[in-house]
Amino acid sequence: MAKQSKRYRALAEKVPADALTLKDAIVLLKSFNTTKFDQTVEIAMRLGIDPKQADQLVRGALVLPHGIGKIQRVIVFAKGDNVAVAKEAGADEVGAEDLAKKIKDGWLDFDVCIATPDMMGLVGPLGRVLGPRGLMPSPRAGTVTPDVARVVKEYKAGKVEFRNDPTGIVHAVVGRLGFESDKLEDNIRAFVDHINGLKPQAAKGTYVRSVNLSATMSPGVQVAL
Repeated sequence: MAKQSKRYRALAEKVPADALTLKDAIVLLKSFNTTKFDQTVEIAMRLGIDPKQADQLVRGALVLPHGIGKIQRVIVFAKGDNVAVAKEAGADEVGAEDLAKKIKDGWLDFDVCIATPDMMGLVGPLGRVLGPRGLMPSPRAGTVTPDVARVVKEYKAGKVEFRNDPTGIVHAVVGRLGFESDKLEDNIRAFVDHINGLKPQAAKGTYVRSVNLSATMSPGVQVAL
């Protein structure tokens, strides 16, 4: 375990043992904004699913009401008319074989990778590089699409992807500590509502078992939702 700083330990002492309302949790979390940069706020939801069962996986993407406070770098694998369409929509880089070679050579300076369906034969072999980093285009996440303009604009507007980890926890960025409290609350509620709507039919018992909020350099706060 990494050694915790004196600052972190002091902040952790302020976190109550019991879960807080969302409003109170946000107030407490924002009081931890003592760094020189605007910390990213993340949510972690522990779900009552069996991650080993394919019919209980929770995965998807959504556009948060107020974005995530970061301009995401988006690349697109496309050809023909879709090249101009993607660039006009705001893609940072668009290409085909040239872009694939660049990635194979080690370039990964982007946050989102989108591909049109006809480019997956080229993109597929990049799975070994993109997959472990969560960058591989996927139909389920909506990043394999013929409508590149819409998807590029969504990610530029603050769309976030998520999938449960091997322990059944879903993590996602929901904003920055510098956001106004009501905007953070809107984003968090939108994410929680979205996850609730994805409950697998095969999941038994309590679906959402716990919800925690944390920031880049701050302790987690349990939320009662």
